[in-house]
Amino acid sequence: MPFKKLILPLKDTIANKGFEEPLAFQKQILSKIKGGASLFAIAPKDSGKTTSIVISVIQRLKSAFEDAPRALIFVRDKQAALELELEFNLYKRGTDLRVYCAYEEYDIEKQREEIYIGTDIVIATPKRLNRIFYLNGINLNKLQMCIVEDADLLFRGSHFAEITRTPESIGKCQYLIFSTEFDKRFERWQDSFMYNAQIVKAKKQ
Repeated sequence: MPFKKLILPLKDTIANKGFEEPLAFQKQILSKIKGGASLFAIAPKDSGKTTSIVISVIQRLKSAFEDAPRALIFVRDKQAALELELEFNLYKRGTDLRVYCAYEEYDIEKQREEIYIGTDIVIATPKRLNRIFYLNGINLNKLQMCIVEDADLLFRGSHFAEITRTPESIGKCQYLIFSTEFDKRFERWQDSFMYNAQIVKAKKQ
């Protein structure tokens, strides 16, 4: 999907950053994501995976709508959440999309209150997201996109089971798993909520 097909605010931001066309791996996946496909996106570092997440979510959601989040992105820790939030804030200029981070190093009651006020995109660590959901602090009924950033790094901890719980609580959704390699544990997801997902691996240069 060429950048010229993006919504105007996003296209302007990308042009201002000096990007003329997608990276090679982005050319492989952006149009598939826009088409609604669930993907295992497998590529090495610096292939444009994080930027693909940001562009795809903004392109899909376009503007703020109601209170419940429509995109959920799992990250490994607070630092990763804040870094991704910064990327969203840079690329969503010209839109009114709302981004919220949920991680352990913050008062959970305040997080529940702030999420309740309304957000479009939630960036969360798996453990904190599940804790908030358990406390009825987040509505996932409107979720359209469920994304895992750097899945291989997440799985080095005990996050696999935490992430797996979320699809059990939501309806139809687009799932996007980004990783540097295809983990054998992904096969469990293929047998359940990602049974129709495509596997897209970066082409060798």
